[in-house]
Amino acid sequence: MNSKEQVKIMMMRERLTAKALAQLLVEKTGKHYTQQSLLHKISLSSFRYDEVKTIADLLGYEIEINKKSN
Repeated sequence: MNSKEQVKIMMMRERLTAKALAQLLVEKTGKHYTQQSLLHKISLSSFRYDEVKTIADLLGYEIEINKKSN
């Protein structure tokens, strides 16, 4: 699953719009996020790992990395 899918799933589960998520990110990080910039990142799947981790943390989710079993 790529970052685009992860963020969209979290937003859908929490019933958050891009505008609301952008506002939460601004409040949490102090960085400049807008609805448009967030939608752009979603469409291009251009989130950095730390951004996805921050979004997950904000919304009460964990990102887990598991080794594949052969």
